[in-house]
This record gives sequence, structure tokens and C-alpha cells, in this order.
Amino acid sequence: MAQLQLACLCAAWCRLCEAYEPVLAQVGAELAAEGVALQLHWVDIEDEAALLGDFDVETFPTLVLLDERQVHFAGPLTPQPETLRRLLRALLADLTERRPAVPAEVEAFARRLRLRARA
Repeated sequence: MAQLQLACLCAAWCRLCEAYEPVLAQVGAELAAEGVALQLHWVDIEDEAALLGDFDVETFPTLVLLDERQVHFAGPLTPQPETLRRLLRALLADLTERRPAVPAEVEAFARRLRLRARA
């Protein structure tokens, strides 16, 4: 399986995001313990505006799950651990399936995130 990247797009002033950061880390650690290669990115949309480009994040937290081939999910997610677990497990089970195209600005963000992850 390809290296998966999971970006949580947030803002420093968002208390919901602040509370979600440990949830993301916990679920990431659980998956790592199961052998899932998942690289987590905490992306502050104001500090890393160049990374986002034209990708306009309107709802927090917004998650983007991608691998080298494609974006598998991009959208807001309610900040509950079980919701994140269910989403990731469903996506991991279906990784061989090609996903519908995402907007160009999301794909451009994914390209920049892949490059940053390699650095």
C-alpha cells in the first residue's frame, strides 16, 4: 500500500481544531500500531496559505486523505474520534477503487502537500 497522507486543515484561533488535534494523533497512532503507513499533517490555513493555494477552507476541521495517485477524501468532518476512525477504515478498505475527481484547487493542494512530505 502506498504512503497515505492525512492533512487536517485548521486555524490557530479555532478552539474546535485545538481540541481535535489530540484526537487526530490518537487515531493516527492506533492505525500505525496496526501497520498502516499514515503521515499526519496539521496545516494552519493562515500560516500555510501558500500550501493551500486557491483551496478555500470554510469549515473546520477539514480533512484531506491522499496517496501518490489521488485524493481519496476532501471535506469537513465532525470532530469525534469514532467518526474519524470509521471514515479512515472505510477509505482504507476501498483504496484500490478510483475516486471521483476533486476540484482543481484541492488537487493542487494535494500536489504541494506531497512535495512537502518528501522534503
